[in-house]
Amino acid sequence: MSLDEVETMLESPFHEMRVGAVSIMDFQARSKKTTSEHRKELFDLYIRRHDRINTWDLVDRSAIHVVGGYLFDKPRKTLYKLAKSKQMPERRTAIVSTLYFIEKGDVDDSFKLAEILLYDKEDLIHKANGWALRFAGDKDRKRLIAFLDKYASTMPRVTLRYTTEHFDKKSRDRYLNMKKENL
Repeated sequence: MSLDEVETMLESPFHEMRVGAVSIMDFQARSKKTTSEHRKELFDLYIRRHDRINTWDLVDRSAIHVVGGYLFDKPRKTLYKLAKSKQMPERRTAIVSTLYFIEKGDVDDSFKLAEILLYDKEDLIHKANGWALRFAGDKDRKRLIAFLDKYASTMPRVTLRYTTEHFDKKSRDRYLNMKKENL
């Protein structure tokens, strides 16, 4: 499907059509046959039409490969700009896109963006932060522990719960109790 057709789908008032559009973008971004030029076009369309990628599920369905996959070997200042957006889906794109980097063993931007977004007003950002931190911690446990030692007592509870989901009970309880002590 051409990107013009995908963009037409993005313009639909029907959520299901937009899910189809971002799914097509995701499948194309994942394909080994997709050229670097087309990956850039997918990324550009995603960023340009983020106004239509306006719910958490549309972001989660496409940001990892369309945005994260494209930016993996490129400067990532776009993510920091998105992290400062007034629009929740754009902020969510910033952190969710880093899941691609984490899978490749690169956790730096995940920790930096999680710190920027740590006290966001939206619960949907808290959850995405928790996922990113948990997965980044699977790659670099020492860095996650340092992050939690610094922020566990003040971070949103849902972020803390998602972040420590794979911890043993004793470690998890330690961080959850730090949160309680700060209440």
